[in-house]
Amino acid sequence: MIVGISADSPSAQDKFKKKYNLPFPLLCDVDRKVAEAYGVLKERNMYGKTVLGIERTTFLIDAAGRIQKIFPKVKVDGHAEEVLAALNE
Repeated sequence: MIVGISADSPSAQDKFKKKYNLPFPLLCDVDRKVAEAYGVLKERNMYGKTVLGIERTTFLIDAAGRIQKIFPKVKVDGHAEEVLAALNE
């Protein structure tokens, strides 16, 4: 099962899902508690200021709820293929 999670509002997620015709659910983490729990809330430097931001990360989680693989600092190009290869290992 694929699930996307972001700190965006439900309306922003709905627009994103429709724009890219995503066939999986997007969950809202507006309070960033999930991001914090998974360790992806990171300090970033934007325009000379330090801000907290979410580092785009993919987690492969097995049926028992255990994390099997983490893909940090995800870049969109080629990522789907990388995840599929890991699933087939």
